[in-house]
Amino acid sequence: MAESRDFCGVCTLRHVSKSSVVWCTESDEGLCTECQEHHSLSKSSRNHDTIPVTEYQKLPSDVLSISQYCDKHNEKYQIYCNKHECPCCSNCIVESHNECVDIVKLGDVIRNAKTSNAFYEIEQTLAEVLENIKKIRENRQDNLKTLSKERTMIEHEIEQTRKTICNHLDKMKRDIIKELYEVEKQENKEICQFIKVLEEKENDVAESQKKIKSIKQYASDLQAFLALKQLEKYPFLKDEFLQLITEKKICKRVFVVISAK
Repeated sequence: MAESRDFCGVCTLRHVSKSSVVWCTESDEGLCTECQEHHSLSKSSRNHDTIPVTEYQKLPSDVLSISQYCDKHNEKYQIYCNKHECPCCSNCIVESHNECVDIVKLGDVIRNAKTSNAFYEIEQTLAEVLENIKKIRENRQDNLKTLSKERTMIEHEIEQTRKTICNHLDKMKRDIIKELYEVEKQENKEICQFIKVLEEKENDVAESQKKIKSIKQYASDLQAFLALKQLEKYPFLKDEFLQLITEKKICKRVFVVISAK
């Protein structure tokens, strides 16, 4: 949307819309080419400073909104009240600042404003603030990189620890399984050996039973008596063997268990 500064102020008063090409900071209005020429020749405005309107429009919007004329009375500012830190027109002085003593001509206050120490100090402060912001930003960006690097390192350490733990568990598994097989093998060997002994004794007992049956049927009393004496000497009829095979621990089941150390 076009604004008032885009059009020539003089032509606008004539109800004519013409684009402004320069801006008069004294008159606080834009001028077209024709009005600019008249403005530069007029005795009352020949000393006014003008700048291309395209350059003027580059000013910040809050600066562009500053007018040289009082919004309330539509008069040009002439006085500056130091107490209230505001420009005043003649009517403002009468209505609102008649008791203020620290008032000066506006022209005296604004003269050399652009080269004043206040502007210089603000510029220096802004430069320092900007430099500090840059340093802090760089510090934070460096911190981001450091965080990323440390996170990667920790991830690597976690992975290495996981591998170490897994390798240790794998070794434990192999060792335990190896020991398990060895225990099973040893117990199997002992049980099988005992079964073999039992089978041999079982055959001996069965053979002795057959012998006794035959003796009782066909042998003489002398033969039976002497054969009985021989049978009594057989190892499987000794008290030790009888006690061994009748003990409950012989038939006690063997289990393989693992205990946490």
